[in-house]
Amino acid sequence: MNEKELGLAGEGCKIIAPFNDKKPLKEIERSIIKTYRKHIWSKFIKAIKEYQLIEDGDKIAVAISGGKDSLLMAKLFQELHQYGNQNFELEFIAMDPGYHSEIRTLLEENCEYLNIPVEIYDTDVFQVANKIAGDYPCYMCARMRRGALYSKAQELGCNKLALGHHFNDVIETTMLNLLCNGTMKTMMPKLKAQNFKNMELIRPLYLIEEEYIKRFIQNSGIWPLNCACMVAAKKIGNKRFEIKDLIENLKPTFANVDINIFRALENVDMNGVIGWKEDDEKHSFLDDY
Repeated sequence: MNEKELGLAGEGCKIIAPFNDKKPLKEIERSIIKTYRKHIWSKFIKAIKEYQLIEDGDKIAVAISGGKDSLLMAKLFQELHQYGNQNFELEFIAMDPGYHSEIRTLLEENCEYLNIPVEIYDTDVFQVANKIAGDYPCYMCARMRRGALYSKAQELGCNKLALGHHFNDVIETTMLNLLCNGTMKTMMPKLKAQNFKNMELIRPLYLIEEEYIKRFIQNSGIWPLNCACMVAAKKIGNKRFEIKDLIENLKPTFANVDINIFRALENVDMNGVIGWKEDDEKHSFLDDY
């Protein structure tokens, strides 16, 4: 195997990328519809229909970080655009927030191999987030990256920005808010941008479990970027990893715990809650008691 060693920010933090083990592109594309039809393709289509993520005339900016989720999302959109009936346009964008030069090369090579016509543009997000946020830059970095993606999408004339958050991201966010913030809220399948006029964010991987994304990527032979952050590699880990472990540890005792967390978001009984917020206005069960 021809391997290339890519250094990241932290001491001893490296990844080994195999460049000769990739499946042929046509085989990778075919597997989306055939091998992973039930767990990936069908759930992608279901999310689009159930949450009305795409409409005729949309111009969608597909955000590619270079990670497993966004690479799969790009291929799903390509398959849908080629074989689907919807009248929409696509722009594939990737922001370089300050990657190591060889990480940038890996991103470029993966997109080229997968035939994703991506536009990569430079920002200084890693540097600025590190300066502003100190030991906990991830939240600030995420906000800045989102803003930079919205700006680029708007510049390209897009009305929607697609991000690669999946089913597990949704339930982990729910538990983070519940256990760390004392709120019952989650990552929505779509939402209107607050600071970018006529822009909407969509999450078409919303119903796809991370396990099957990993299987698809491993089967393809593609080596995706992980975080590749030049800042976080030197910092303390965040709570999301702890929540991920917590959910996994609950599975042997609580059957379908992940699915039930998701279902709870669809089955909120307003007669069984003490209070709630709507448009930033707080309400109590006593209001109509």
